[in-house]
Amino acid sequence: MIPFQTFSRYLSVVLLLSFVFASLNAQNKYTLSGYIADASNSENLIGAAIYVKDEQSKGTVSNLYGFYSLTLPEGNYTFLCSYLGYQTVEFQVDMSKDVEFNIELPVEGIMAEEIVVKSERKDENVSDTKMGTVELSVSKIKTLPAFMGEVDVLKTIQLLPGVQSAGEGNAGFYVRGGGPDQNLILLDDATVYNSGHLFGFFSVFNADALKNTTLIKGGMPAQYGGRLSSVLDITMKEGNKKRFQVDGGVGLIASRLTLQGPIVKGKSSFIVSARRTYALDLAQPAIDNTDFAGTNYHFYDLNAKINYEFSNKDRLFLSGYFGRDVFTYKSAERGFDVGIPWGNATGTIRWNHLFSDKLFMNTTLLYNDYDFEFRGGQDDFYFQVFSGVRDWSAKVDLDYFPNIRNKIKFGGQYTYHIFTPNSATGQAGDTEFETTLSQRFANEGALYVQDEIELTDRIKVNAGLRFSLFQHVGPYDELINDGADTIKYDNFESIKTYTGIEPRINFRYKIDNTSSVKASFAVANQYLHLVSNSASTLPTDVWVPSSVLVEPQRGTQYSLGYFKNFKKDAYETSVEIFYRDMKNQLDYGESYVPEFGEELERSFVVGRGRAYGLELFLKKAQGDFNGWIGYTYSRTERIFDDENEDFQINGGEWYPARYDRTHDVSVALNYSPSDKWTFGGVFVYGTGNAITLVEQIAIWEDKVGIIYGDRNSRRIKPYHRIDLSATYTPKPNKTKGLISSFNFSIYNVYNRRNVYFTYFDTNIDEAGTISNTAYEVSIFPIIPSITWNFKY
Repeated sequence: MIPFQTFSRYLSVVLLLSFVFASLNAQNKYTLSGYIADASNSENLIGAAIYVKDEQSKGTVSNLYGFYSLTLPEGNYTFLCSYLGYQTVEFQVDMSKDVEFNIELPVEGIMAEEIVVKSERKDENVSDTKMGTVELSVSKIKTLPAFMGEVDVLKTIQLLPGVQSAGEGNAGFYVRGGGPDQNLILLDDATVYNSGHLFGFFSVFNADALKNTTLIKGGMPAQYGGRLSSVLDITMKEGNKKRFQVDGGVGLIASRLTLQGPIVKGKSSFIVSARRTYALDLAQPAIDNTDFAGTNYHFYDLNAKINYEFSNKDRLFLSGYFGRDVFTYKSAERGFDVGIPWGNATGTIRWNHLFSDKLFMNTTLLYNDYDFEFRGGQDDFYFQVFSGVRDWSAKVDLDYFPNIRNKIKFGGQYTYHIFTPNSATGQAGDTEFETTLSQRFANEGALYVQDEIELTDRIKVNAGLRFSLFQHVGPYDELINDGADTIKYDNFESIKTYTGIEPRINFRYKIDNTSSVKASFAVANQYLHLVSNSASTLPTDVWVPSSVLVEPQRGTQYSLGYFKNFKKDAYETSVEIFYRDMKNQLDYGESYVPEFGEELERSFVVGRGRAYGLELFLKKAQGDFNGWIGYTYSRTERIFDDENEDFQINGGEWYPARYDRTHDVSVALNYSPSDKWTFGGVFVYGTGNAITLVEQIAIWEDKVGIIYGDRNSRRIKPYHRIDLSATYTPKPNKTKGLISSFNFSIYNVYNRRNVYFTYFDTNIDEAGTISNTAYEVSIFPIIPSITWNFKY
């Protein structure tokens, strides 16, 4: 590994060049800075554009907290500030001194006192260095058909090129050939380890509590790390600072309620949002006399956030999430009782501070906890199984805006991990037993710097460098000499340390005002692992850290793309190709049989992976009729070719990963013919998932032997379906202040029997003839739903 001293030298060179470039452009210039917010509720807007009228190259965008800073030569300027879905505001500023100016943008269709021009936006997808990055507003997500009436962020991103669903109705996702554990999912900067309710059919994110969703699948900036494939950065709403507001919805399987409003008007606000399912609660009378009697399940979420603006230089945010799934089964007749609760809890404290009109700092303290529990008993027998992961984290991020062509971001992060593998306790009569694996403890840290420099009007570069460190620490008992001896490590004593240098670079060459070519290169290290026998993450899956036995994963991604806009940015198109190389990929061996109480690290086999593909994207972002069409051609392969055949998979040859999908098509459309009606439609098509089939069955010594074909050498039937929705919004009741809407959705309109899983049934008749039959199981037919949404 490259030592920290090398990183320090690289960092010094990057900072020196950046500040030299900044100083050369800083003479006789003044800075316009402030915050950009929604005029209706004072929510900060992320990525809002502000630029000199008729000179879009002289501009910038607001950061994750709505702050912007723009340095220009002395003079009188006319500025435009715009954001998709909002009216563009025009204003004049005399730049004879530094100016602080906060901007509030009115939502389209709402008249304001400011001078307003026709809504437009800066051509970010062409002019920016970002590749494989998509931002989705919650308002846009809510116009698309929803599975069982539940609006779902994760199901929406599955409609984007390069992103694949984990299965029928599943909220899990794969990005550019990476596994489900290779996606960094953040909620207000806190890591979410398990993002699914109901074993993955719904995500844990209540759309009513969310403000912004950003997916990064290529060219990951240096501020992010710890995962190989992608970043899904989700930001919660801050709460309405101007008036009290109630939002909610009632559906067939769940209901939602959100309360928000000012604590100190204009300075402080709160938001509390809750969601709960009740379908099986209502169904209890119907299932009492069936095989499902005694069965119940529900999940619930609670999001909360408060903020306080002490001054224009200091703001404080406190946010949290708590969600649980609870499955129960009780049989009074058999004296049998089972309970399976699992869920996430996160907490975030953030302090924004302005050192100057050019230097912005965000300091964050984080807590997150994920746990899974299985408990049950019958008569005088009782048992309990528990696993989980808990993190305590701190991070500091600074944004420096030296001039109009240069934006520097740098900072550091630290996390203390506590991993609890499967542990069991139980009791049979008077006998108690306990099978407990020792917890794992680890330190993880990183330092990073990145600089986005516009070298010329055509050439723009975002170069970053990240230094990461992972340390497996005590307390821990390491077994050596085949378990005959033990090495004991004390608290925080280092057992194994890994470090890594992670260069990141994005390059843009602007051909003209409507087209550009981009390229990116990124290296990432991943120190946490999730190895699963299932097709998507399940609550029973266990996270394990890098250790003496398990080395970190390392990935390298190359991307190249062409971006072109048409008809004054009404249509956006892009073509991207990518190649990913992945080292130290983990899986279970072909003869692996789970054993409770085992050290999972000793069951892994280690290999390599590769993925490559082509992504096409067409988007219409403006007008009553809008949406996008995406197509992906990709291949994802793995190889486990250890010299020891016991640690090989598929005879040491390359084979398709189980989530390899050659062709993937998605269409998402939205049409609003009037203020009352909005229609949405979705079509998806994908190559069938790869599976392994039985090739031969043999009998010897009265035993049946099954010989499988090459790993994942066959395919199930292609997956496709159409979803439709219609949203009716009656004329608002101005007297009562009530705005409501009715959403009608149909999932799987033409009742396609898509395969959820395949199983095999082997039979031997009286003549000794062996037959093996494959059965395909489909679980979701056509599903209509209706949801009433309201705002007061």
